[in-house]
Amino acid sequence: MSSRSRSGEHERTYHHGDLRRAILAAALDVIAADGPAALSLRDLARRAGVSHAAPAHHFKDRTGLLTAVAAQGYALFADALTGAPDLRERGVAYVRFAATHPAHFQVMFQPDLYRTDDPELLASKARAAEALRAGVADLPPDGRGEDDRLAGVAAWSLAHGFATLLLSGNLADAVEGREPEEAFRSLAALVFQPLSGPNSY
Repeated sequence: MSSRSRSGEHERTYHHGDLRRAILAAALDVIAADGPAALSLRDLARRAGVSHAAPAHHFKDRTGLLTAVAAQGYALFADALTGAPDLRERGVAYVRFAATHPAHFQVMFQPDLYRTDDPELLASKARAAEALRAGVADLPPDGRGEDDRLAGVAAWSLAHGFATLLLSGNLADAVEGREPEEAFRSLAALVFQPLSGPNSY
């Protein structure tokens, strides 16, 4: 029996797209458990049951893999934000996304991990940014102040800070057993009390 045949006995058979998805899924498992620093293309190949060269064929290198993770994350993030009816619910969707996609969330906001000029990534980021801007634009003029950009940063800071503290386990006492999304709604209402209207944060 040839060495090729012997090695093939231990490899799974994937279609092109299936192998890419399998490697991405394995990468997300590793990131969720141990963080992005733990990623190794060779280890992912072992997890997927394919040759050690297979991940490099799809992603070139570790940075390429993390770029794909970030691009996928921003696409999912944009979808989550776009479905929310107003700015407060966009904040809730932000927290929900972080809780349900912690591996994506870890990578997306660390641009030193990936290629920031990747076209797929840029398109997904633009969609997500537009969804956030649309939420700010829906605020009444007295609710967003004179600078829409700063209003957006304020809303982003609240949602991102809450999500980050939640994922790092720092909100257990503050949330007091409530669902994180409901806790965030209460927090948003408290912080943005002066705002009024149906679309207020």
